Amino acid sequence: MFSAHNPRAANAYQRINVETSMHTIDQHQLVSLLYEGALNSIATARGAMARGDVLGKCNAVSKAVRIIEEGLSTALDKVDGGELAENLGALYDYCIRRLILANARNDDAMMEEVMRLIEPIALGWNEIKKSNNGAAPAAATASGQPVLVEA
Repeated sequence: MFSAHNPRAANAYQRINVETSMHTIDQHQLVSLLYEGALNSIATARGAMARGDVLGKCNAVSKAVRIIEEGLSTALDKVDGGELAENLGALYDYCIRRLILANARNDDAMMEEVMRLIEPIALGWNEIKKSNNGAAPAAATASGQPVLVEA
């Protein structure tokens, strides 16, 4: 006999799938996914704001902030990354502040600004993999942590 849909079981399966995926992708791909997730969350927030969906906007902005703060910022190698890691850290901090302010003020232009700042870095990051035939340069993986290098 079939049982009713159990959301807990589905969530547990999804968590296991995500955790398994995280162990099978390389660091470069992980950073690419973080950029993609941040940009998608900002786009979702902008759409929710246009529809007047306050909860959706707040959730999407919160997700983008967490991705930038807990994913991209913590992935920077601030010891060996030098000026590049320092500059990216400052940019991420700026983006976080702008997203929080955009959320509070319902300011689409601020959200668009953050997208315009992150998109070229994400594109450059993806080009690194292509231009190096699948191998990230040594500067990009110093100490085993990705440090963004502009292409």
